[in-house]
Amino acid sequence: MDAKDAKALAEGLLEVVLAAARVEMSHFGAGLAVETKADRSPVTIADRAAEDIILRGLQRLAPGVPVIAEEAVAGGSVPPPADCFFLVDPLDGTKGFIKGEPEFTINIALIEQAQPSFGLLYAPALADFYLTLGPREAVNARLDPRADVRSLADVAPKPIHGRRADPTALVALTSQSHLNRATEAFLRGYQISVQKRLASSLKFAWLAKGEADLYPRTGETSEWDTAAGHALLTAAGGTVTTLDGDPLLYGKAKLKFINANFVAWGRLPLAPLR
Repeated sequence: MDAKDAKALAEGLLEVVLAAARVEMSHFGAGLAVETKADRSPVTIADRAAEDIILRGLQRLAPGVPVIAEEAVAGGSVPPPADCFFLVDPLDGTKGFIKGEPEFTINIALIEQAQPSFGLLYAPALADFYLTLGPREAVNARLDPRADVRSLADVAPKPIHGRRADPTALVALTSQSHLNRATEAFLRGYQISVQKRLASSLKFAWLAKGEADLYPRTGETSEWDTAAGHALLTAAGGTVTTLDGDPLLYGKAKLKFINANFVAWGRLPLAPLR
C-alpha cells in the first residue's frame, strides 16, 4: 500500500475507531457480563459491539476486501483465502479490560501478500493513537475518544521511530499475563538491563516509538493480535521475525490464524551473546 492509499484509509478509519472506542469506554469499568469462548478466552458485549462498528466501517471504506475479525472467526465466519484482506481485533486485552485496566487496544491491519502493509492501533482509555501513513511512516498522537475530531489534521500525529539498541543494556518487553520459561530462556541469551511487562499490542507501539528494544513471544497468539502492531513497527524501522529468523507471515487459515513464536525488534535483530 502506497502513502496516498494509506492516508486515505487512515482518514476514513478515524471516525470508525472513535465510534468503536466510545462504545468500549461506555462499558469500561462497568462490571459487564463475561462469556467464555470455545478457546476459553473471555468475550464481552464491548468486544462484539466494537467489532460490528469496525466491520461496517470497513465494508463502506473498502468494499469487497475480506475481513478476518476475531469474534466473527470465533462464531465460525471465515472468508475465503485472499491475497489482500483486513485483520481486526476489536478489543485486544479483554482480560485486563474486564479488570478495569486501561491498556486494551483496537487493532486494524491490512495484509497484502502475507505481510501487513497498514496498521492502526488505538488505546482509547489512554488516549494513545498510532497508525501507519505509508511503508516507512509511523505516527503517534494523543486522541481522547470523546474529542470532536474530523480529520487526521485535527489529531496532529507526530512521526515515531524505533531506537538503535545498545547490546550491553537492552530493554525488553514481555507479556503481562503470558510470560513463560521459553521466553525467559530466550532473554537469557541477551544482556537485558530492564524488563517490563505490558499488556496487549502496546508492546509493539512502545518499540515503534523507541521506548524499548525487543519483545519476544513464545506461546500462542493469533494473527489479529499482532498484525497492526507489526505494520506499525515495520513502518517505524523495526523488524518482526519468527524465532528462527524467518518473516512472520499472515493468512494461515489452515493453522486457524495462529502465529509462530516470534520476536519483535525496535530496529534490526541482534544475535544472541550466549
